[in-house]
Amino acid sequence: MSTDLTFITNESNRNLLDRFEVLIKDTLFFDCLVGYFYSSGFHAIYQSLENTEKIRILIGINTSRQTLELLESAQKPKRQQIDFSHAEAKQEVEKLVQNEMEVSEDNRNVEQGVHKFIEWIRSGKLEIRAYPSQNIHAKLYIMTFKEGDRDTGRVITGSSNFTQAGLVDNLEFNVELKNSSDYDFAKNKFEELWKNAVDVSEKYVQTIQDKTWLSQNITPYQLYLKFLY
Repeated sequence: MSTDLTFITNESNRNLLDRFEVLIKDTLFFDCLVGYFYSSGFHAIYQSLENTEKIRILIGINTSRQTLELLESAQKPKRQQIDFSHAEAKQEVEKLVQNEMEVSEDNRNVEQGVHKFIEWIRSGKLEIRAYPSQNIHAKLYIMTFKEGDRDTGRVITGSSNFTQAGLVDNLEFNVELKNSSDYDFAKNKFEELWKNAVDVSEKYVQTIQDKTWLSQNITPYQLYLKFLY
């Protein structure tokens, strides 16, 4: 019986995180298109990505109905409309990060993962963009291998978001695509969306550091309470 399955369900010791560890160890570039990404879950992921040269994460943003109506009715040059949409996307990202961190576990593993997340953004290894024009519900992971490796790359798509639950805990249904034509199609589509998305990397870092429990601007008394907790 063949064990080279194309389906990954997180059952029977075959979870998506383990598969990533196998594929990513020699991966130059790792691109993700996901509806949800949780920086507080980064501790479960980053060790698989230590040797990856570049990571790009593209997330979907639900632009508010009020914003859409304003964009449709405004008689402004195209460039101004794009700028307004970008500002709205960054505001939405700030809300998402704050809401996420409010319900995240306050422990050392989470803190270490978030610090690694910030470190990689600062170094340029990790970049995050948001696509504000329409809601993205896709889950797509593209691995581009080093020259001379197995092949050009692999694609995994299915139900798993880029979170601890999606990679390990939940019962999911993902498929690994190995054909070069599938890789090329996915890569070209990702590049198209990436080009039109908003860079929110710095907004992620700023929100985490200024407006969450990982803020660096805390009083000695708050630090004492955190230590006790």
